[in-house]
Amino acid sequence: MIDVARLLPKLLNATGSNPEMAEIAAKLAWTRAAGEGLRRHAIPFRLFRKTLVVSVADAIWQRQMHSMSAELISRINRLLDREIVETIEFRIDPTTVEQVRSLSQPRPRSQDEARGPIPDELISAASEITDPDLRERFIRAAENGIARREARTKG
Repeated sequence: MIDVARLLPKLLNATGSNPEMAEIAAKLAWTRAAGEGLRRHAIPFRLFRKTLVVSVADAIWQRQMHSMSAELISRINRLLDREIVETIEFRIDPTTVEQVRSLSQPRPRSQDEARGPIPDELISAASEITDPDLRERFIRAAENGIARREARTKG
């Protein structure tokens, strides 16, 4: 499996100073830098200039994350091989956090549909899709693609 984080610096080099690509790369790097324990509680919202805006559920998470921001900035920029993020602003937005949590909870499935877990990068990308039906289709398509790739590598 290709590690998306390793491709981010190359994508940034290829796209030059494209702000949309910088934002996508910063969000993906955040997902990796925050780690599994934090990513369900702090959701990257947008990159404005060199400030990464991150949604958190409440003031307690806001204070906790603020105390960790220097380390997170360092990790993000190290993953990207450049200084994309100078500051992180933690905004209280419980609705966004809850939406992403609900996306990452396992859905009931039949045995025929049982597959491995969805990569966190896909969950993060799916959280950007506002239409619930389109978001569900995106996740199903990603799951099907992963299943096909795994079937090819096993057989």
